[in-house]
Amino acid sequence: MPWQELRITTDSKHSEALSDALFDLGVLSVSIEDAAAGTDAEKPIFGEPGEPVDQMWDHSVVVAHLSDEMDPQLTVAAAANAIGIAAPAFEIVTVEDQDWVRLTQSQFDPIPISKRLWITPTWHESPDPDAINIVLDPGLAFGTGSHPTTRLCLQWLDANIAGGETVLDYGCGSGILAIAAKKVGAGETHGVDIDPQAMVASNQNAEQNGVEIVFFLPDAAPTGEYDVVVANILTNPLKALAPMLASRVKVGGRIALSGILAEQADDVITIYSAWFDFATPNEAEGWVCLSGRKR
Repeated sequence: MPWQELRITTDSKHSEALSDALFDLGVLSVSIEDAAAGTDAEKPIFGEPGEPVDQMWDHSVVVAHLSDEMDPQLTVAAAANAIGIAAPAFEIVTVEDQDWVRLTQSQFDPIPISKRLWITPTWHESPDPDAINIVLDPGLAFGTGSHPTTRLCLQWLDANIAGGETVLDYGCGSGILAIAAKKVGAGETHGVDIDPQAMVASNQNAEQNGVEIVFFLPDAAPTGEYDVVVANILTNPLKALAPMLASRVKVGGRIALSGILAEQADDVITIYSAWFDFATPNEAEGWVCLSGRKR
């Protein structure tokens, strides 16, 4: 059964209100896209905690999926009337029904992390059966290995876990970093995240990979020190968490921090230099992974 996709051109002032009005009218789903996506005018927007949340593209496309019984023209008119604007320009795109599961799976191939480490979805054969393969599917929580910050942290763990180290993965998401640490030889490993769904995803992924890791919500997490602490979150939370994360690293232990844009690296280093001596940052696609040793 084909679907009706409604694409409404609007501006930053009205895009969110229009989306809310469409939801109230009963559309199946709504998203907001950059009208200039794929062109030189495309504008990246990062919604980092602590930064302004009212950023939006100057020209947006509100994309809504309609059920069969909804009339596109009447729907746009009603949504516009609800927020007090004239009906904006729109187009209707017919989206043919297909096997969405297979389509989604086709977008996730095995990801090489290093010569010996791969991230492999369950529906793929491992490209290198002799490598260390982390079996991981897209799911409830962030972290599949496709983002540069995740790859940078995985590469760091692969290069720096010698064997037997205690590890804390703070902001564990899918548990991918904790799982990788165990697979490359870490000893006792814990993961912490504020999201209960991350607990579900991390435990499922650890079981799927045959590794023993204990995951905690912050209030239940142990307070001891670790040989290695890795935190792949975002710059502002990393700044706020600096004293706590530093306290979890043993003297002589290592910390790896990511989720940091290259231009933000100096700010993070300045704060964490109160406890750590930093190596040269590793960078990929405008993101960095910072690593230091505790004095």
